[in-house]
Amino acid sequence: MNKRERVISALENKEVDYVPVGFWYHFSEEKQKGQACIDAHIDFYRQTNQDFIKIMCDGYFGYPNETLINMQSVSDLYNMKPLGSNHPFIREQVERAKAIVSEVGEECCTFYNVFCPLSYFRLQIDWDKMMDCIKEDKEAVKYACSVIAEDAKTLVKALIEYAGCDGIYYCVQNAELFRFTAEEYRDIVEPYDLEVLDYANSISKYNILHCCGWSGDKNRVEVWKNYKAAAVNWAVYVEDMELSEGKDFFNTDCVLGGFDNRKEGILYSGTFEEIKAETKRIIESAGRRGVILGADCTLSNDIELDRIKCVLEAVRN
Repeated sequence: MNKRERVISALENKEVDYVPVGFWYHFSEEKQKGQACIDAHIDFYRQTNQDFIKIMCDGYFGYPNETLINMQSVSDLYNMKPLGSNHPFIREQVERAKAIVSEVGEECCTFYNVFCPLSYFRLQIDWDKMMDCIKEDKEAVKYACSVIAEDAKTLVKALIEYAGCDGIYYCVQNAELFRFTAEEYRDIVEPYDLEVLDYANSISKYNILHCCGWSGDKNRVEVWKNYKAAAVNWAVYVEDMELSEGKDFFNTDCVLGGFDNRKEGILYSGTFEEIKAETKRIIESAGRRGVILGADCTLSNDIELDRIKCVLEAVRN
């Protein structure tokens, strides 16, 4: 099997010659845009020799809509309009993806990181201001999310149909236990999450859902049970839910993850023997079909690449 065949077989819950592996991290500031970013992705992929590329949206966090940037009152949100496909926020990300896909060709699958609408909103104005806006006029925030969803769909379409990505790595957030009740989440967040995800699924069957646990706070994971994607990735060590358990919980054919992404985890701080043992333990627990090894979330970018290669060696030998 080549890398593409291996990853696609895993996503389709078919037999593989060995369990595919993929990790990623945010690149340093000087490598977050332009050719430097493209080169950084290719160099990381070549040095680790892992099975696919998750293309980061570094440099494009937030949603640079002038109405949102200049907001004086939450009511201003009702004036928001989509950025459109020619805006640098969309166009430059698509060109990045196209350049990376062109470089690797049919060698491996590529997936581009796309945030859910409320996260784009929050990344632009911060957590506290987001919650203040919701408390003051949740309908205004919902309207803003509907506008952001339009641009997110425009981005997704171009990433898949023009740039040639196999799918998106769709990051859903904002479900911490303390933030919303399940009912509030389904009212304020879910419709716009699903608008983008369902659209992505309509043009590619190889999208990955990332139920983000980056903050270390447990999420109300049940709100994501009806979010469908080819594979689901969540924070095993935050949610206390192993891959085998999550496969049933999310009713998915494929799961991605298994390793703690934090510095106290075995991947970052353990010995090579411990990393190999953990690799084998995860596979024995989760099985070989419908499994892709990775991490709970983004790794620290100062990790020794030999640690990632150690996982690959343990799987392939």
